Amino acid sequence: MGLKYIQPAPGFKEYLPKDYVDLIDFGPFGKEVDVQYMGQYKEILEEHPMCAGCWMAYFVRVFYASLPNPEDTIVIGTAGCARLALSQAAVPFIYGNYGDTNAVASGLTRALNIRFPDKNKDVVVVAGDGGLMDIGFSMTLHSWFRKEKFTTIMVDNEVYGNTGGQESGMSPKGVQLKMAPKGKKFEKIPATELAKLAGCVYVVKIAPTNIKRVAKVIKRAVLAARHFGPTFIHAYTSCNIEYSIPTEEVLKDAREREKKDFGFEEYMTDEVREYFEEIEKKEKEAKAKK
Repeated sequence: MGLKYIQPAPGFKEYLPKDYVDLIDFGPFGKEVDVQYMGQYKEILEEHPMCAGCWMAYFVRVFYASLPNPEDTIVIGTAGCARLALSQAAVPFIYGNYGDTNAVASGLTRALNIRFPDKNKDVVVVAGDGGLMDIGFSMTLHSWFRKEKFTTIMVDNEVYGNTGGQESGMSPKGVQLKMAPKGKKFEKIPATELAKLAGCVYVVKIAPTNIKRVAKVIKRAVLAARHFGPTFIHAYTSCNIEYSIPTEEVLKDAREREKKDFGFEEYMTDEVREYFEEIEKKEKEAKAKK
């Protein structure tokens, strides 16, 4: 490999794996791609064993297409549906013990800062409601209290979909599930409010119905975490199996939930807002010069 480590040095390209070369020549490695053209370039995630129509699988695909520097990103996940797709992508994936993802991410972020002091190495946790707000609740909040500089994304399907249909702290009050036949007795945990109180510098609640907005939010979360502190995205990703949503209606369901209780919310500190405004100003100036 050459000094520009993403680009193969002359004479070595033919010996590298074809998928890696394609990600350089026709994909997002080393350059920025537009998420709205997914399917027209080499993607980081192409195949997965998740259920047909799974909204979480769709979100994970968009997530990888939205990373500002995927070639310098490490994703951490744990037991749950999301890891079935996360582990199939062309980005390093670390499987943490259930509930420990944010502790693993804390150590990894610190180690990368020591090993690569002059280079951005992004760490992103992607896990479900059980891994982050139930069993992983303590690890999640303590990483925020400590102001660890990485992004946490909760793919919230409002159920333990990978283990039979138990209710989670993020299941809506009153919902009946296979392993909660009498209905859940208490309200959904206010995850985004907790994130703000715990010190996250950028917090978003979103139903992934608008692909460009999802991409913008993911990019913002990663960039803010690099420079200012912990960031958090709470994404609604329905479980069409446990909630009996027909495959062809998962998008309709997401839009209905967006209107009902998952309307887009975006919070950021003043310094993060100023940072984004400066980035957008430079981007506009660059476009004007073309």
